[in-house]
Amino acid sequence: MENQQKTGAFKVRGASFKVSQLTNEEAECGVIAASAGNHAQGVALAAAKRGIPAQIFMPEGTPQAKVHATEAYGAKTILTGESFQEAYAAAMEEQKRCGATFIHPFDDVDVMAGQATVAVEMLQEQPDLDTLVVPIGGGGLIAGIAYAAKQLKPDIKVVGVQSEKAPSTYNSFYKCGPKKLTSVSTIADGIAVKQHGTKTFHYIRKYVDEIVTVEEQQIANSILKLLEREKTLVEGAGATALAAVLAQKPALAGKKCGVVVSGGNMDVSRLPHVQQLALTKRMVMV
Repeated sequence: MENQQKTGAFKVRGASFKVSQLTNEEAECGVIAASAGNHAQGVALAAAKRGIPAQIFMPEGTPQAKVHATEAYGAKTILTGESFQEAYAAAMEEQKRCGATFIHPFDDVDVMAGQATVAVEMLQEQPDLDTLVVPIGGGGLIAGIAYAAKQLKPDIKVVGVQSEKAPSTYNSFYKCGPKKLTSVSTIADGIAVKQHGTKTFHYIRKYVDEIVTVEEQQIANSILKLLEREKTLVEGAGATALAAVLAQKPALAGKKCGVVVSGGNMDVSRLPHVQQLALTKRMVMV
């Protein structure tokens, strides 16, 4: 339940470890990052704890809850572009100008190492788990989890989940579509990435067993299910792995399955849209 993590998502793990590895010289230059929202808060908090100034570039459609939370941790926010890729390009231009240390949200081994602690903790608490189901955006979370899980328990199965509206890793994994998408539009904004990372995909290809995609309605239904049954509000990306389990993608009958709920930074103004999507799916099923 990484929605209960500090900053409301798993991203604080990788950001904190990366910031802790900076030299004093790098730290003095400040940090800069691009993010769909959750990495922004992780970097902002980690930088604040070390007394480092931070600039964060985010897509224009980033939920205001994520923007305000990032600013509350002391970072400067800049909203630009449709998706992470445009925010990333703008951040890299600014990095060249100001010389700050860039902290990538996923394509960095230190960031992946921080995210890997999710798998370590899951297997410490439940050693009998034989399957882990993990959402995929740029791939940092699943790359870290898959690597760590396979070291601790080589026979464990790792399943990745993407929105069918943003399936770049799925396409690359199965060689069935474009690796770089021209546009992404999904209620799972935290995993709305047009292109997966190069370093992350190396670990995904080596350690992930299967990747599936889920529909927008299935993600919406998962959000409502968690709200109704667990009394917890989870964002679209955070509900994606559970959506796959509920949709029986993949087949998990008889398995001891761990599901990563990656984040809970939901813009409540989007709830009516989520409810409408979920109800549409439920009516179709009936």
